[in-house]
Amino acid sequence: MKLHELSPAPGSRRAAKRVGRGHGSGWGKTAGKGHKGQLARSGKGMRPAFEGGQMPLTRRIPKRGFNNIFAKKFAVVNLSALNAFEDGAVVDTDAIVNAGLVKKVEDGIKILGKGELTRKLTVKAAAFSESAKQKIEAAGGTAEVV
Repeated sequence: MKLHELSPAPGSRRAAKRVGRGHGSGWGKTAGKGHKGQLARSGKGMRPAFEGGQMPLTRRIPKRGFNNIFAKKFAVVNLSALNAFEDGAVVDTDAIVNAGLVKKVEDGIKILGKGELTRKLTVKAAAFSESAKQKIEAAGGTAEVV
């Protein structure tokens, strides 16, 4: 198969609607734009969510809460997921990513205490919950903040 032999699947492509090409096409004269007005003119028209001068919905509804732009976003891993590693292994960010436990490391990895840990591991992460740290040490491992 060569590049010039490729073609889209039958029915997946549709011809463009050609407007303003006479009465017989069904899209002649005003070409689906009606008579005069802002929408009939060429150019940009109105911005998205414009409500004709009425106070827009985004400004009518009450604002709540606070978005801290300096907050750290952690990728979280539960303690039970760390049983995938061998006994005595050093579990760091690279090891967790390579094992497929997280897809995207944001500002680091935080280990949460859900589940039980049955292996003795040295875990290096950006943050730990209190229960996770206790369970890692109870299993004979160490929890290091990097």
